[in-house]
Amino acid sequence: MTGNTYDVAVIGGGLHGLSAALHLARAGKRVVVIERAWVGRHASGATAAGVRTLNRDRGELDLSLESMEMWHGLQSLVGDNCGFNPSGQICVAESQATLDSLASRVTSLRQEGYTHEELIGPDELRRWLPALSHHCLGATLARRDGAADPHRMLRAFRQSAEAAGVVIKEQCGVTAIERRGNDWAIKATQHEWVVPVVVNAAGAWSARVAAMVGDDIPLATKSSMMMVSERLSPFIKPVVSIMGRSLSFKQSDQGTLVIGGGLQGIPDLDKESSTARMRVLAKGARAATDLFPGVRTIRIIRVWAGLEAKTDDMLPVVGASPNAPGVFHAFGFSGHGFQLVPVVGAALADLIVRGTTARRIEHLSAQRLMAPDTAKKTLTEPSS
Repeated sequence: MTGNTYDVAVIGGGLHGLSAALHLARAGKRVVVIERAWVGRHASGATAAGVRTLNRDRGELDLSLESMEMWHGLQSLVGDNCGFNPSGQICVAESQATLDSLASRVTSLRQEGYTHEELIGPDELRRWLPALSHHCLGATLARRDGAADPHRMLRAFRQSAEAAGVVIKEQCGVTAIERRGNDWAIKATQHEWVVPVVVNAAGAWSARVAAMVGDDIPLATKSSMMMVSERLSPFIKPVVSIMGRSLSFKQSDQGTLVIGGGLQGIPDLDKESSTARMRVLAKGARAATDLFPGVRTIRIIRVWAGLEAKTDDMLPVVGASPNAPGVFHAFGFSGHGFQLVPVVGAALADLIVRGTTARRIEHLSAQRLMAPDTAKKTLTEPSS
C-alpha cells in the first residue's frame, strides 16, 4: 500500500504500540501498525506481567498511579480484564538495614502525599504470606497492585484496536524513514507509507528507528529471564520481591510459579534472539528458596529470556521527538513497562490529537538522555 492513506504510523506491534494505536483510532485517527515480526513477539510476549506501583521511581510514579486506575477499569477499555488479579505486591526486607530503607521510602512518600505504599510488620506479613521464611522482618505493601496475563492482554488490545479501525501489518520491518514535504515516508520491503505522524514504539530496536529521523538516543538492551515451575497447590496470592535482591515471585492461576526479577541473559538484536544463562538463573532460584523454603524440591519446567530496551536512568522515553516534527517516542521501559501500557497510549494520543497532555511525562523526554548538540537541532528543510 502506498500513498497518504493513514494519519499515523505506529512502528512496533508490542503492547505500547497497540495501546497508542487504539487510543488514536478512538480519537478519530486512521492508524497503521507496522511490525517487523508479529504482534507481541519480544518484550510484550515475554513479560512477567507484573502490574506494579510499588517501588516506582518518582519520575514515573504519577503516571503509574494513573495507569493503575485504568487497570482497575480495563474491562471498559478493551472488553477484558486481561487476567488482572489485584492481589497486591509485597517487597520483603530480610535485614534491619533493608527494612529501614523501606520505612524511609514510605515516610518520604507520605510527606509528598502518596499513600499507595504501606509498611507492614512481621505479623501482618505472615498473614499475607504464611509460607514465608521466618527470617524476614517486614515489608512494604501496595494492596491494589497485582499481575495479569500478557497473552490475554495482547489479544484484547489487538482486537480492540482492529475493531476501532487500526490496520496491522506484520512481517514488515522498517528499513528507512525520510522527510517528504511535511510528511514522513516510511519504507519497508514492498511497502511504503507516507504519513504526517509517526509513533516509534519499536522496543529494543527503537534507537535504530529514532536514528532514522535524526534522534541520537542512547539505548542499551535487556534480556530479562524467567522460570516457570510445575503446578503446585495454591499457597501464595501477592507478587513478592526482595529489597536488595533480584526476585519477582508469583503463583499463576494454573498453580505454576513464575520466577524472575531482572536476571539477565544474553541479548542479540541483529539475530533478534536472547540466550538464557542457567548459572545466573540459579541466583533467582536461590532467592526464591531463601524466602519460601517449601519450594526447594519443585521442578522448573521451562525458562525464557526476552528482548527489551534499557535507558541509562531506567526510565522510559515518552513524548515528542526533539528533532523530527510529527515523530513521537514510546520506548526504553527497562523491564517495567507492562503496567504503564494503558496510560502511555493515552498520553501519546493526547500529544498527537491535542498537542499537549496533562499526564505526567515531563521527566520522560528524550532530551534528558541526548548529548546537548544532538538534542537541539531541528529538521526544518524537507528532503526531496
